[in-house]
Amino acid sequence: MKISLALSLLILAATASFLWLRSQRLAVVRENYTHLVAEAATFGITLDPSRPHDPIRPARRERENRGVDAKATATDLIALAKDMELSGDLRGLQNEAQQTRMTEIMSRMISLDTAQLKTLITEVRAANDLKAETREYFTELSLRTLASDHPQVALAFLTESPDLLKDIGRMSNFVVTSALDNWVKQDSVAAIDWVRKNAEKFPNLITEGTKLGVLGATAANDPKRALKLISEFEITDASLALAQIANSARTPVERTATLTALRDYLAAMPDESARNEAVKASIGGFTHELVQDGFAAATQWIAGANLSPTELESIAERIIYSTESDEDGQWIDWIGEKIPAGKSEAPIHRIVGKWTRRDYQAAGKWLSTRPPSPAKNAAIRSYAEIVSTLDPATATQWAMTLPPGPDRDATLKHIQDHPPTK
Repeated sequence: MKISLALSLLILAATASFLWLRSQRLAVVRENYTHLVAEAATFGITLDPSRPHDPIRPARRERENRGVDAKATATDLIALAKDMELSGDLRGLQNEAQQTRMTEIMSRMISLDTAQLKTLITEVRAANDLKAETREYFTELSLRTLASDHPQVALAFLTESPDLLKDIGRMSNFVVTSALDNWVKQDSVAAIDWVRKNAEKFPNLITEGTKLGVLGATAANDPKRALKLISEFEITDASLALAQIANSARTPVERTATLTALRDYLAAMPDESARNEAVKASIGGFTHELVQDGFAAATQWIAGANLSPTELESIAERIIYSTESDEDGQWIDWIGEKIPAGKSEAPIHRIVGKWTRRDYQAAGKWLSTRPPSPAKNAAIRSYAEIVSTLDPATATQWAMTLPPGPDRDATLKHIQDHPPTK
């Protein structure tokens, strides 16, 4: 359902300012808020431009809004949910009036204290005139509001209420994951201790996925502790855990600290085969956030990290999942330069294939400017194979620029076997 994503964007936009204000990072608040509102707009959620919304204002009014009646807020939230059901459109907030009402209700919700939020959740759960699906979502939304600032209270409320677990069903895992993520940021020792004490008691809530989320949140500030938790939490897929820890490093400084911790951890692994697999998973885990920094910044960090050939190959293998079209060519050149022939062809083939499907003209224009090299040959093969379904004549021309031999023959055969689709 689109309603979940749309409303989640709204709650993120509303609560981001409230939470960040406590660390007095007001400039970051407004920047983050602007980004979230722009993202929400892609789902038809817009704020009235004639009534500029200050993302700091709800937090400034926190004290004066403490007296807001939780039951009244719940009544308004339930009324909005009913209107959305009556409109027959639960895919998102398409109506401007509904958008305004939801924004106002969310501002009130983030100003409620823990006791008031519990009251609101109780009222929403008791709204039997709502459809079960709608009631489930708005209950979960209210719980996540509580979990954003009072994660330990949300977890206690959830685990001490068997009926509540039943009401929100599969959404309970999202609440637990969100609460633990916030709690780790506030007090990692207490959050980890809660997981230790409750893992056996609530196996359906504290799953391996939940534990991986705790590892990731912990790793952002203390990668060494996160690595120790892999065995303590009895994670069955260590490679996935290592990738999660690496992916949690969002800045160059964090990446360097995490890389140092990972190298110490991996060096202690006695089995060479397991260690090699762990290297691929952990170093590859850096790739998404690294590539998002942009080609120049990313390659600068890579150069300073003194990565081994195996580590460089791990990054190259995963670049395809994160590149933007305007930097695909730079990454292809980088792979051709840094990764030896025989191991560079596969990642280049995948990146060119993705780029060609997205914009074959741009990919072809870039390819025509490259000097002869093994990397270019790998790119030509991928390009010709994709273009063959659009323009076999052009694909054949490109294939014929390959050196005579198996690669050219295989490419020409692919073109012949994959004519244009009708």
